[in-house]
Amino acid sequence: MTSKVALITGITGQDGSYLAELLLEKGYTVHGIVRRSSTFNTDRIDHIYRDPHEAGTRMFLHYGDLTDGQNLTNLVLDVQPDEIYNLGAQSHVRVSFDAPSYTVQATGIGALNVLEAARQLNKTKPTRVYQASSSEMFGEVVETPQSETTPFSPQSPYACAKVYAFFQTVNYRKSYDLFASNGILFNHESPRRGETFVTRKITRAATRIKLGLQDKLFLGNLDAKRDWGYAKDYVEGMWRMLQHDEPDDFVLATGETQTIRTFLDYAFGALDIDWEKHVEIDPRYFRPAEVDLLLGDYSKAKAKLGWEPMTSCRELAELMVQSDMALAKQEAGEKS
Repeated sequence: MTSKVALITGITGQDGSYLAELLLEKGYTVHGIVRRSSTFNTDRIDHIYRDPHEAGTRMFLHYGDLTDGQNLTNLVLDVQPDEIYNLGAQSHVRVSFDAPSYTVQATGIGALNVLEAARQLNKTKPTRVYQASSSEMFGEVVETPQSETTPFSPQSPYACAKVYAFFQTVNYRKSYDLFASNGILFNHESPRRGETFVTRKITRAATRIKLGLQDKLFLGNLDAKRDWGYAKDYVEGMWRMLQHDEPDDFVLATGETQTIRTFLDYAFGALDIDWEKHVEIDPRYFRPAEVDLLLGDYSKAKAKLGWEPMTSCRELAELMVQSDMALAKQEAGEKS
């Protein structure tokens, strides 16, 4: 068991919650940054967050925002983390077209603020930084599969902000001798995925349709192809990047691609439903600039980190359906 201290931005998100679990299991003391809200937004971590005044507590939450660089630096200097995982962002691609300025501030400048805070701490105490990069940076892909050497061609404000954050991470690594690594993660899903993301939207709808709670599901481009993995597998890769001897950039992916139609087959098929009777195309869900094919080459992560995905797309869809069925049954019970 370790006695390291980790700081996670975006701890209340899908990846942040799985990463917090993993680090606590490994003996870390975990600090997380949460944005102030008038409603509770800690559902994904409530099962591991104990009263900070209890004896033995190893997880602490702090109010903050990635766009507030001074607050972030103060917090980093106060917490003195051995490892910083920057998972916070405005992470919805479609929403980034509606809120481009905020997306760039939170996702791009936010990453710069994290790096600058780490640079300040690194003057007196070594710290390591993980930056959550994204396969969306490849955008209009120039080669398939995509690896660490594939040129970026971002097709959304979100992807552009992630490219900025990626190169700032490389810059701080080279300019300030900061241990800073980019994890270029392809799509990774779970039962904790937000309901506005297409995979969770599908599994949530499939279970509600099965129980008669809804009849139609409206989607955009069903032919878009994605490399879908399980978020719980991917946070293990994040941790391994910061245990590596040298900072570097790594793709995490499954090396397989499926269309949204295929994911519909997996999810609805697990419930013996013909999705074609319930799914309708809605032009509102098409992106202004579409990314048609993302497929990752994770061979570098496998060779250098010993990491590889453990969950197939079909297994992932079935796992998500099982979880959402419990929610749908609860909803049905409340309505009966």
